[in-house]
Amino acid sequence: MGMWIGRNRKARVTYGFDDIALVPGDITINPNEVDTTFELGKHKIKVPILASAMDGVVDVNFAIAMGKLGGVAVLNLEGVQTRYKEPGEILDKIASATKEEATHLTQQVYTEPIKEELVAQRVREIKAAGVLCAVSAIPQRAERFGAIAQEAGCDIFVVQSTVSTVRHISSEYKTLDIAAFCKAMKIPVVIGNTVTYSATLDLMQCGPAAILVGVGPGAACTTRGVLGLGVPQVTATVDCAAARDHHFKQTGRYCPIITDGGMSKGGDICKAFACGADAVMIGSAFARCKEAPGRGFHWGMATPHANLPRGTRVRVGVTGTVKQILFGPAELDDGSQNLMGALMTCMGNVGKKNIREFQETDIIIAPAIKTEGKVFQTVQGVGMGSK
Repeated sequence: MGMWIGRNRKARVTYGFDDIALVPGDITINPNEVDTTFELGKHKIKVPILASAMDGVVDVNFAIAMGKLGGVAVLNLEGVQTRYKEPGEILDKIASATKEEATHLTQQVYTEPIKEELVAQRVREIKAAGVLCAVSAIPQRAERFGAIAQEAGCDIFVVQSTVSTVRHISSEYKTLDIAAFCKAMKIPVVIGNTVTYSATLDLMQCGPAAILVGVGPGAACTTRGVLGLGVPQVTATVDCAAARDHHFKQTGRYCPIITDGGMSKGGDICKAFACGADAVMIGSAFARCKEAPGRGFHWGMATPHANLPRGTRVRVGVTGTVKQILFGPAELDDGSQNLMGALMTCMGNVGKKNIREFQETDIIIAPAIKTEGKVFQTVQGVGMGSK
């Protein structure tokens, strides 16, 4: 498998969303009659598009707005929402900083200690609105924050790092026993991120409720440039879906995979599901919402890292409400709004009535799909020719 890249060394050819297209089905279904439900533990979620645990995307108000529309937004327990009782002023500073100042400013802002009382408070604020509450922390803080969040009424806990493995080696700090943590928690635990078949299989054997797939594809993430790490999301999703299916055959337990990052438009999301995703997680598309706390800006989770930032602040603008982004009506022609409408319409056109069936959609390698016949759009910078 793979191609020669030099003497005695081979490399696999891998694919991203721009490299493939989905083939229309021999039958079609009314889009209003497809089922997009995603199961995470005991929770049945109607909108299988999660909002990323990023400070420019999710705060309490956004999580509530998303929840009332049938979706889930993940709150970052290590961001400004738990470092500052009133984070509005801080978010204003980040949004108004110059390009040259942005990274240094976020590094300063995130030196403020996390306040455990705010961890519980944010969870309670979301739950008071009667919606699902999902929160995120890195492995080193998972046990402590997991206990606090669970006690406060949290529904879903996400353990997220740049690359997650079962066999993490460190003499500097205590490593998280993922299997023991998943067993001890009384709520569903999601683990991420990974991109390979073998690592996904190892993680699934620890008993999580779902696995996040993706290293470095996010709009504000610079991991691929800083560290050279990553696998394009089409190949990563297919490989991790294969691990999920093998795990299911061996154990009878289905562990969903959530493709995380690299999707800004409806077509990318549709392709992720067709490649095997059970749900997707996106940041930049939601950062454009009026309800998002980033004021039209979006920055990576590792942007404020003190020694080696692996994210940046990008301007995404404000284009509509979270309802418009999810359900329309779309006022833009670039596929960044009415994401659920795009998903349901695509499922109808390939003739698949639910997500499991959609995962079996015929896929072709078609890099020309973005340019074929689109010369006027490209020249005029509209539709598929817009950046």
